[in-house]
Amino acid sequence: MMGQIADFYIKGGMFMHPIALCSVVGLGLIIERFIFLFFKYNINGKAFMAQIQKLVMANNIDRAIKLCNAAPAAALPKVIKAGLARANKGPTAIANALEETQLEVLPKVQKRTNQLSAVANVATMLGLLGTIFGLIQAFAALDKASADEKAKKLAEYISVALNTTAFGLVVAIPCLSAHAVLSYLTKKIVDEVEEYALKLEHMLTNRMRSQQR
Repeated sequence: MMGQIADFYIKGGMFMHPIALCSVVGLGLIIERFIFLFFKYNINGKAFMAQIQKLVMANNIDRAIKLCNAAPAAALPKVIKAGLARANKGPTAIANALEETQLEVLPKVQKRTNQLSAVANVATMLGLLGTIFGLIQAFAALDKASADEKAKKLAEYISVALNTTAFGLVVAIPCLSAHAVLSYLTKKIVDEVEEYALKLEHMLTNRMRSQQR
């Protein structure tokens, strides 16, 4: 099996090397993004905010902040904690704290996900370029090679054409599939942060108004 893979790679010619580099970059991005989005930044937003709401309604801001500290790396608790820390500072301070923290946190959630799509496109284009290069060489061989060499040369350059196309797609398809999954998860985290930050802002504002009465 390994011999067949090595033979496939060698017959693909020089364009196999940059496509292989794309596969390494793509794999690195996939692993890094999955670790961060699934295990570091992600949290059950609905359950988390249900607990925060109960604590805020009970006027227990300190415990709500401690709950945020229990998941210090997750995106949503970071933003919510910033708002809770300004709970007694007024609506403007709360809104500014939530907005500033979102501007700090959300780019970290979104970064590098779209690079997977770029890696997939580059791998596909390199495969196509290798295909064109192989076909050009194949037609050139038909003109220049002797009758005995034509079949050998034609098979050699057709292998370049087909192998680079296949390898480019082998790299691109997993990258695009991972990009779709990671983009969905990224959007989920971002949407939760924006939604629950706004809800917290209204919650804390209403709390202050009720206290003033």
